Amino acid sequence: MSETVYTAKDFKFGQPRWCPGCGDHAFLNSLHRAMAEIGVAPHNTAVISGIGCSSRLPYYVNTYGFHTIHGRAAAVATGTKVANPELTIWQISGDGDGLAIGGNHFIHAIRRNVDMNMVLLNNRVYGLTKGQYSPTSERGLVTKSSPYGTVEDPFRPAELAFGARGRFFARCIAVDSAPSIEVLKAAAGHRGASVVEVLQNCVIFNDGTHESVATKEGRSKNAIYLEQGKPMLFGQSREFGLMQEGFGLKVVKLGENGITESDILIHDAQCEDNTLQLKLALMEGPDFPIALGVIRNVDAPTYNDALIAQIEEVQAKKRYHNFSELLLTNETWEVK
Repeated sequence: MSETVYTAKDFKFGQPRWCPGCGDHAFLNSLHRAMAEIGVAPHNTAVISGIGCSSRLPYYVNTYGFHTIHGRAAAVATGTKVANPELTIWQISGDGDGLAIGGNHFIHAIRRNVDMNMVLLNNRVYGLTKGQYSPTSERGLVTKSSPYGTVEDPFRPAELAFGARGRFFARCIAVDSAPSIEVLKAAAGHRGASVVEVLQNCVIFNDGTHESVATKEGRSKNAIYLEQGKPMLFGQSREFGLMQEGFGLKVVKLGENGITESDILIHDAQCEDNTLQLKLALMEGPDFPIALGVIRNVDAPTYNDALIAQIEEVQAKKRYHNFSELLLTNETWEVK
């Protein structure tokens, strides 16, 4: 981390070319501010994306950037981190780019625990190619490629991340600036593959897809902000909480049936067992609030550290360390 104090302006570049009202604008502002607070110099940062509206983001940050091909952002980001471990890597994908053609790269980058920050901007539709349904589109959604409604159930990004043995998963709302900045800072502070799902609106092709939490008032009613070591309370007056019921969760109201704050579950993102964390990540309305904040944050060896250590271990046992030394390990003769 640099000793220089940065501002969001140090990370801004260009004029974003997204539709007015697109959630990408709000998220970009949060990312600029998060980068400034994290304090890693722009020349030690790389932003790598695939294809899609959100994947234009590298053009709008004053860092190294790579606008790669469709679905391959995680693969290129992995190679970049391994080749230059000192770089802080931000990998940006949409739900189509990251979970459709890029789905295998997504789960394997998580499984390998490559030390990079994977941001999934989820508007539940293909925006750049003009409104086809995506892997996260809700069943029944009418789009240009599903004129009578989709007949498929969507991926839930948290389920994929946890199933791939993910060690860090967080969620935020694109227009919810302060919590988004805190989530991004937490992701950057995690050593390993961090996944941040950003619930984001597409005003053209899927307007209102996250309507229940799009406004401050909606979030106060329909979302729960999880904080490490604190009781899981939510509601406009924090009058509701989460308790365990059998193997599941239930919503309770403080004061009813003698329930007090001491009965409410305490959030532990650092618990190795992900059972409760996954239940939190998969909560949906109207029966449950949508979980926001850092849901899982557990340390584990990273792919890039393990690979470098392996290379150094093998090199130490070899009689040669470069191509010239390799040639000299065999018989040599001089031609005159």
